[in-house]
Amino acid sequence: MSARRTDRGKRTGSMDFIESLMRPKLDARLSQMREQAKRGRDPSAEDDTLQLLLTVARLSRAERILEIGTAEGLTSVALLCECKSARLTTIELDEERYRKAKENFVSFGVEDRVNAILGDAADVLPSLEGEFGLIFLDGPKVQYKKYLADCKRLLCENGVLFADDVLLYGWVDGSAETPEKRRMLVEHIREYLREVSSDPDFITSVLKTGEGVAVSVKRTCKGD
Repeated sequence: MSARRTDRGKRTGSMDFIESLMRPKLDARLSQMREQAKRGRDPSAEDDTLQLLLTVARLSRAERILEIGTAEGLTSVALLCECKSARLTTIELDEERYRKAKENFVSFGVEDRVNAILGDAADVLPSLEGEFGLIFLDGPKVQYKKYLADCKRLLCENGVLFADDVLLYGWVDGSAETPEKRRMLVEHIREYLREVSSDPDFITSVLKTGEGVAVSVKRTCKGD
């Protein structure tokens, strides 16, 4: 066996080991529902993405969480189970997904801590008030840049903006060729990453977790 093949095998084995550590420790029923969702039209967040999100949620000690893109509410449930005292506002445009999420909130007994809103986030966000310690951005990728100003306004000092799917199959960072019909989508995501990374009020890291996440922390004051 060649040294190159051996090294490749070692890297694969190492990644399998790390991935096994990054599986969230969730309620068995929630884990099963996530697996079912991954096979359906509303795939749930990747395991390593959710694990990182839950870690950030715990570190931020967020009392109020905002989620843009509810889907079936499984990530919402995971966040509320991890952060026992937190309250969560979540926005979903699709009525079928919204109704399913509401059912899941009741099923897991977290409905009293959720403000579920049916509507377009572009219309809803400007009407929201107060501050959030964590914002999970997982709605339409072409709208990320449009949402940014309101997300920044709604974040408290040291609050975290966690944007999912920002590398999208390797298209955004150029590690994979972008299909012609997806080039505009990729450019929208790149515009978001350029803007949030250059904003002096944020410190941002882009990580290759899942399909890529951008984690931006709002500074306490300019120049910090």
